[in-house]
Amino acid sequence: MSPQRIVSFLPSATEMVYALGAGGRLVGVTHECDFPPEARRKAVVVRPALQLETMSPGEIDAAVSGQASTSGSVYNVDAALLRELQPDLIITQDLCSVCAPAQDEISRAISDLPQQPRILSLTPHTLGDVLRNVRELGLAIGCNAEAERLIRDAEQRLDRIRAKTSGLRRARVFCMEWTDPIYCSGHWVPEMVEIAGGSDAIARKGDDSVRVAWEEVVAVAPEVLVIAPCGFDLAHAKQQASTLPQLPGWETVPAVHSGRVYVVDANSYFARPGLRLVDGTELLAHLVHPEHSEWRGSSDAFAKLD
Repeated sequence: MSPQRIVSFLPSATEMVYALGAGGRLVGVTHECDFPPEARRKAVVVRPALQLETMSPGEIDAAVSGQASTSGSVYNVDAALLRELQPDLIITQDLCSVCAPAQDEISRAISDLPQQPRILSLTPHTLGDVLRNVRELGLAIGCNAEAERLIRDAEQRLDRIRAKTSGLRRARVFCMEWTDPIYCSGHWVPEMVEIAGGSDAIARKGDDSVRVAWEEVVAVAPEVLVIAPCGFDLAHAKQQASTLPQLPGWETVPAVHSGRVYVVDANSYFARPGLRLVDGTELLAHLVHPEHSEWRGSSDAFAKLD
């Protein structure tokens, strides 16, 4: 029997559940689940353990790193609400302690439930993994056919982007996943850059993003600089990026010279391992090769950094 009471500990999983047509069975979500808009009306089971709204990027990095190293989780699970919701499926991940409650936190939260729900853990590292997660989730909730349709559509769209960019010169790109300290891109983002017709020499394909020295970025002389702070929409990403022009040697970067420094809505198109990564790849293709790839998505997806 397919689960009828689903709780999502991941914004990307929430998006997948809705895309599969099972949003009506979703009874609990996280405070970050904002897409589609209907998700905002669901009961919030997961909230942040830290108040980050007034912190600078450097303060956020220090606070999150400290919390993760001591308690193991930067989120709190509402165990009482979870008991009330009585889920038969909880969707989580074991990829990043900053993206969802830690496994110990989940174990404590479900220990007193009268009936133990199934735990589906999604741990994607690449675009292929993300699509496999769609299939896995579709099987888990009885939406196999819709999952296969979504996967075919995503693969066809990615193939169309590859076809547009395959014969073009690869532009030097640097995708910045945090601004203070600076983090390179990791996991699926480098693959997105490659499909879009770029090359990010510092990125870590299929692996965690890591801190890098600004001097290393200057040395590779990126022609396109994409600021995509993990967990931030466009407005907040702009705030994070506002201090970057103060970095030493900023004016020497080719992307700065040519006015090709872009701030993007990382939450919607880069950070969450869901189907909107295909939109993010289309966006990258437009930023890297605008004369060959049109962007037809939201006007709030990106902005040039003045």
